Amino acid sequence: MLEGKATIQDTDMPLKMQILAMSSASQALDLYDVVDCKSIAAHIKKEFDNKYGGGWQCVVGSNFGCFFTHSKGSFIYFTLETLKFLIFKGASSP
Repeated sequence: MLEGKATIQDTDMPLKMQILAMSSASQALDLYDVVDCKSIAAHIKKEFDNKYGGGWQCVVGSNFGCFFTHSKGSFIYFTLETLKFLIFKGASSP
């Protein structure tokens, strides 16, 4: 596992969720090739959906941009190894 080597760029997640995010990313990198970003993202999404309910989104890659709206307390953006990870839960409609 690569735990402890992640660098958080931005987050509003509680610490417990942050730890799960980085741990899930590390596990996914142990299971999948670093170029298999789709499987890595699916692994992380499944972990969050199982633990915190559905609606989670995960983007993994080395170069991407995005604009999104998220539920308060559900966003993290961090780097691990050569990849960047964006995990968030979409904002619910009013």
